Amino acid sequence: MTNKAKGQEPGVVKSRRSAAAVPASIAALASSIPAPYATSDRVFFETDEDSPFPDKYSIAKEAAALADLISTDNVDDTDPRYPRLVMYEERVLAFNRMNEEYRLRAGAEKVVTVSEAIGMRSLGTLVDDEQDTMTLHTKEAYRLFMGRARDPHGQYAQIVGGKRVAAALKSLWILSGNDNPYADWALLRHEELMKELTKLIDQEVNRLNQKLEAQKARGLSYSILKSAEPKVNGLGFKSPYGYAISDLVVQYDYFVRLVKTLVRKDQLTDDQGRQSIRDLTRRIRAGFIETARFERFLLRPELRELSRTDFVPSASSDAAKRVLAVTELFGPIPSDIYSGKHQPRHSRRRVKMGPEERNLLDRVSADLLRQEQQAGVDSTAEAQLI
Repeated sequence: MTNKAKGQEPGVVKSRRSAAAVPASIAALASSIPAPYATSDRVFFETDEDSPFPDKYSIAKEAAALADLISTDNVDDTDPRYPRLVMYEERVLAFNRMNEEYRLRAGAEKVVTVSEAIGMRSLGTLVDDEQDTMTLHTKEAYRLFMGRARDPHGQYAQIVGGKRVAAALKSLWILSGNDNPYADWALLRHEELMKELTKLIDQEVNRLNQKLEAQKARGLSYSILKSAEPKVNGLGFKSPYGYAISDLVVQYDYFVRLVKTLVRKDQLTDDQGRQSIRDLTRRIRAGFIETARFERFLLRPELRELSRTDFVPSASSDAAKRVLAVTELFGPIPSDIYSGKHQPRHSRRRVKMGPEERNLLDRVSADLLRQEQQAGVDSTAEAQLI
């Protein structure tokens, strides 16, 4: 169907005799392409507002309209659409040249020289100029970061340390690149935990500092204890979450120093100091265990390929098995996380979906939301019966 049939203004390309009317950019690109025909007759063609050509010529629409001629080896040059076919071939060549020039220029503007544009390809990646470090003063903080393996005699329980959790978070971060909704969920749960712990430590540090400030107001200035030989650890984490763990550990280290300072200065009893450190340590380790558990199960061979597309009704039997297994382990995925409404601070998810895929995943998300709402109604009814 032509533009004329659609009631639109026809796009027109004239013969080489009227090449002066063609914009300079297109004329330059097509300068080495021989004119396919020599006639002053107008040729009608399909147009598209997103076309790269000034006259809005549509390669895709013309390809559909001329599909039978394009696919044949012996074209009848008496066919009334033959001029359109020749024009189509010319435009394809011109479009390919545009793409090649764009690639060579790395997408740069015309005012940028080719040599300047090529320089972007040799630009190095960003690197740390100096070694990142973390300085710790207390054995409690060092153990929190280092963790503890199960000893050969079985006398000491395993402790999931900060460095182990940083490695788990890196794995979950990588899994998010596979469009794995449970990896996103694990990262989000960890981020919420970090917010809660940071808030708790800040509150405790402020409370302890107030004790020191009160003594200072009375004329007693107490220095905060520090190690005679603090340990400096190099940091080389490969994900942003590793650095968040280091931040938590140094906050915890300062908290322990404050507690021990106040015990030393007789502002807290020994039992109060030990209990304060023990309570916070348990809270942090409980969170570490949950994050490590997510990573341990999601990296199993049978779950490693899990993605959002596994949840659609038309998914394969293997996908259905993955969904069943992961749901039994962690429960149903929240709808706002599956839909992407809530996303982790850092993610490697780079998924481009067409309208049909997007609509399909939206329907799955809506089904999950209805299940959540129904579960809430059932829980309320059960509570009322009790």
